[in-house]
Amino acid sequence: MAKPSSANGRTRSHVQIFIVVGMCCFFYILGAWQRSGFGKGDSIALEITKKGADCNVVPNLSFDSHHGGEVSKIDEFESKSKVFEPCDARYIDYTPCQDQRRAMTFPRENMNYRERHCPPEEEKLHCMIPAPKGYVTPFPWPKSHDYVPYANAPYKSLTVEKAIQNWIQYEGNVFRFPGGGTQFPQGADRYIDQLASVIPIKDGTVRTALDTGCGVASWGAYLWSRNVIAMSFAPRDSHEAQVQFALERGVPAVIGVLGTIKLPYPSAAFDMAHCSRCLIPWGANDGMYMMEVDRVLRPGGYWVLSGPPINWKINYKAWQRPKEDLEEEQRKIEETAKLLCWEKKSENSEIAIWQKTLDTESCRSRQEESSVKFCESTDANDVWYKKMEVCVTPSPKVSGDYKPFPERLYAIPPRIASGSVPGVSVETYQEDNKKWKKHVNAYKKINRLLDTGRYRNIMDMNAGLGSFAAAIQSSKLWVMNVVPTIAEKSTLGVIYERGLIGIYHDWCEGFSTYPRTYDLIHSDSLFSLYKDK
Repeated sequence: MAKPSSANGRTRSHVQIFIVVGMCCFFYILGAWQRSGFGKGDSIALEITKKGADCNVVPNLSFDSHHGGEVSKIDEFESKSKVFEPCDARYIDYTPCQDQRRAMTFPRENMNYRERHCPPEEEKLHCMIPAPKGYVTPFPWPKSHDYVPYANAPYKSLTVEKAIQNWIQYEGNVFRFPGGGTQFPQGADRYIDQLASVIPIKDGTVRTALDTGCGVASWGAYLWSRNVIAMSFAPRDSHEAQVQFALERGVPAVIGVLGTIKLPYPSAAFDMAHCSRCLIPWGANDGMYMMEVDRVLRPGGYWVLSGPPINWKINYKAWQRPKEDLEEEQRKIEETAKLLCWEKKSENSEIAIWQKTLDTESCRSRQEESSVKFCESTDANDVWYKKMEVCVTPSPKVSGDYKPFPERLYAIPPRIASGSVPGVSVETYQEDNKKWKKHVNAYKKINRLLDTGRYRNIMDMNAGLGSFAAAIQSSKLWVMNVVPTIAEKSTLGVIYERGLIGIYHDWCEGFSTYPRTYDLIHSDSLFSLYKDK
């Protein structure tokens, strides 16, 4: 971990971790081999760790062991702390499961080589990832929306390759993000205004969005001010550091690609999905990629496609592509959209917008008459490393309406109201909310910087029903809610119904992100979940 230049703002050189043990919180600070230069929040956490947290702030706490078995005598030699040396400098941006060298050994068909390919046991690193030379404290939000220190992600290729498209500019010792994109060189705000003339973005109906092939995530960054939170993803490819730039800006993003395996999100999760010149061949593979978007898009949700082949009759010369190819590509897209019961709401300039039907029963009847192949899996949320198929995922049968955000945050989620999550009742959900409100209040008494902008990118490693994220909800931060693939209950769909975002992940593997991208990590009941795994 490199020494930050300042104790102000937020710093990821010492990431704070809340670990809930029993019902008491402890703070841990990562960065054992850094000796100085940490911020006020880190010193608070260190002091609390030394003294022991005041657990009286949450009454009725149990400190009994939750694991049976005889307690054996601890060997003094074995109990000594293990020291992890720093890795070689070439590993400053190492991403274990998206390593560039390993990727090149896999097939390129359908972007297989850009998917997750984790190292075997003998290739795993057991050292601390170093920061790049000159690494400094990231700018606090909202300054980070527009500026990233050059030293933190020292890659200039996009400033040249995307210069005329206003993606990113290099100015002195910082990168500036003007808000442009390949499809919106005039700025993301103006582009979003166009979408909002068709899609109900202003009233909270649309809260969660999926940006496929996000670039530097300017679309997601500018949606934030409209109270829409986007899960952006892009592969680790020749466009170096796209997702790294997004996270340095304080915008939710992961490394990912639409390839051969299903997206790590639940069915009927997003209110809107978006592709702006994302280079995904939507008409290929018998519409398989559109079917995967349909799986993760909730009934009534919107799909936005801007750029080729939309309105090809006018644009084919500017795109320098044969009009016959573009015509065939759009024909296939329109055909698949009709099959999925998506209604086209608008086609203007290079932007087309479809809406997924709310009438799932009549859609199912029409699809059956058309001999559509339905996916055979009994669990549409069982997606971890599962292959994508050319089939339609039936929408989940749930009761209750989606409330507009922020009312949605504490309304009863439809999946809970309909009893779709075994073992979780309305009462269970309400009690969980009360518990985490109490815990977050306790956290804020221990660390008074929680809602100051000091921590922007937050992760909950075992999110449950998303109640920690709901309790800490603020315009100054966002939470990546992770539901482990081995969790007893599949609750990620509930988290999205609350207007929050998250992802499935197996913590036996590396997470799909770059080093140094989270400010605070929260964990509850994770070690017990993975005990003996």
